[in-house]
Amino acid sequence: MEVLKSPEKPEPKTMYRILLIIGFVHLLNDSIQAVVPAMFPILQASMGFSFTQLGIIAFALNATSSLIQPAIGLYTDKKPSPYALPIGLCFTLFGVLGLALSPSFWLIVISVVFIGIGSATFHPEGSRVAYMAAGARRGLAQSIFQVGGNSGQALAPLITALVLVPLGQSGAIWFTFVAALAVILLFYIAKWYSEQIVALSKSKQKTRNRKLPTKHKKTIIFAITLLIFLVFARSWFHAGITNFYAFYIIDSYQLSISQSQVFIFLFLGAGAVGTFCGGPLADRFGKRNMIMISMLASAPLALLLPHVTAFWAYPLVTVIGFIILSSFSVTVVYAQELVPGKIGMVSGLIIGLAFGMGAVGSIALGWLADSIGLTNTMLFTVSLPLIGALTFLLPSDQQLKDINE
Repeated sequence: MEVLKSPEKPEPKTMYRILLIIGFVHLLNDSIQAVVPAMFPILQASMGFSFTQLGIIAFALNATSSLIQPAIGLYTDKKPSPYALPIGLCFTLFGVLGLALSPSFWLIVISVVFIGIGSATFHPEGSRVAYMAAGARRGLAQSIFQVGGNSGQALAPLITALVLVPLGQSGAIWFTFVAALAVILLFYIAKWYSEQIVALSKSKQKTRNRKLPTKHKKTIIFAITLLIFLVFARSWFHAGITNFYAFYIIDSYQLSISQSQVFIFLFLGAGAVGTFCGGPLADRFGKRNMIMISMLASAPLALLLPHVTAFWAYPLVTVIGFIILSSFSVTVVYAQELVPGKIGMVSGLIIGLAFGMGAVGSIALGWLADSIGLTNTMLFTVSLPLIGALTFLLPSDQQLKDINE
């Protein structure tokens, strides 16, 4: 007698349309956020801000956009909020308007706080949308989502050269149209998201009922803590390059503001490509190995950066950007596998809190630049990738599989 086999459950479909839209909105959101540090040379020239004041502005932006992400992610893990996405970007719209028109230091700080609130709302819920639309291709989905953000950051130097340098601070008002486009697209995403909530709730309930063995809890806590520290170090390096390397270039190579922005564009543009390539590379070589390679392989090149001529700085900063940001999406997927079922909270921790801690680096590096000089500050910054040696202490990919079995 033939035994009938139950049909295999089909793999969930990957929603490329949703992934491309949410990735594009990520590009719009992060391009707006990246306008703030891109404006630093403009603000210093027009309003006479010190490096410490510029660090405070960067801290205000990154603290609000990053540090409150875990709280938002934890709340939306329990109660998904589709329409928080477009509402959050409305805060960004008003922040951009204030940034363009603010006549004083503290009004600029308040404006960037509004931009930060919009970004803090977008990232954990945007990451959840990417997770829901991923189907069986979660690594690819996270790469599409994250490369949108890194591409947006890469546009900032071009924005500075083409818009902010000729128009000054008031040129930022054009980004109200960018924010408005993001709000419109997010209303479409929110409608699709609302339709997925029932299926998501069932999936979450199954994950919630699954309990991890006690023997794995210490491993998970240690791994998450170490992962946040590694991303924290990478964020300090990122902050040093995007916020202060332009000043170092201008001082060392006697270049204009527009010319200096080319270096930052190359770093961030190559980083966006690296972010997209990081997922497939991690599939082949392992997620932990990819995180380790991205930091340790970039370390000797970074140490060379302050000592080369402008000619060699172009390719060097490009290669560094590609390598060090190749683990950007990989760290998120690694963390999601460590803590399954907590997509919002994990995204908030890795994308938000760790980068928020990097915001402290903006003030610290600004203070260092004022205290010990720009050259010594850059020497400190380029040594940070060496901390990647601690990646050896993370659980291997096989250990991750054992934890989830």
